[in-house]
Amino acid sequence: MRNLIRTELFKIFRQRKTFYAIAAVFVLEAFIMVSAYYQGKEFLDVFLDNLRESFEFQGNLLNGNLIIYLVLNAFWFHIPLILMIVVSGFLTSEYKDRTVEAVLLQTVSKRQFILSKYIAALVFTAFILIVLILSTFAFSYLLFGKGDLVVFLDGLSFFDSAEALERLLLAFLVGSITMFFYATVSITLGVLFQEATITWIIAALFLIGTTLVLRLEFDSDLVNLLFFPKLTDNWQYVFFAEIPYGVIVKKNAVLIVYTLVFGVLGMRVFEKRDIT
Repeated sequence: MRNLIRTELFKIFRQRKTFYAIAAVFVLEAFIMVSAYYQGKEFLDVFLDNLRESFEFQGNLLNGNLIIYLVLNAFWFHIPLILMIVVSGFLTSEYKDRTVEAVLLQTVSKRQFILSKYIAALVFTAFILIVLILSTFAFSYLLFGKGDLVVFLDGLSFFDSAEALERLLLAFLVGSITMFFYATVSITLGVLFQEATITWIIAALFLIGTTLVLRLEFDSDLVNLLFFPKLTDNWQYVFFAEIPYGVIVKKNAVLIVYTLVFGVLGMRVFEKRDIT
């Protein structure tokens, strides 16, 4: 099993799509930073114009902490989309090349093979998140400096530079559970649909549907806790004035259960399917 995982990771980091994913992360960051550099001040002026009558703002609010927060907003759609397209290809490309059949002709069980795919997908996702975090913090602070963070979420909140750093790091940590969920779903979709183009389309529709449903408001607290599209925004709670740790833990626990459910579903389907 250990050798299978090593082999999967070796293949992943030898594929061009891996570097395309890294490049896409850098392009996304660059787009956000360039947009903020040229239009960020105007946006902040409009956003805070009505508040200047009641508050006195000092210092530069267009700083690295705000840029990092804007990058975090890519967790809604852009980062998951990159992950789902690349990760699903870990399996669909092997269906296309008939590598799956060649591997299973050896002394490798179906369960070991597909489990190694899921584990490799999670490791790859962690790698992309580490690249995202390190590059975002480095470039944001280098280009925009540090400063207080202003967030309009559950009311207007201000965090000094030190507290902003802690909350941003916690937000990335909390949001990583959502990224692992999407990575697991990607492999499962690859198992179900096998063909790359179809899997990409279904993955995009899954992500779009999840994002749209997330914006709906349900009166039932039980639905908000148990319906997985309502669980993918947990990182936002980190920027409430008082962080609701209990809500974050409960929602992430349920999301982990959904991740395991999708993983088990993909493994069961793969084990029962005739590959030849």
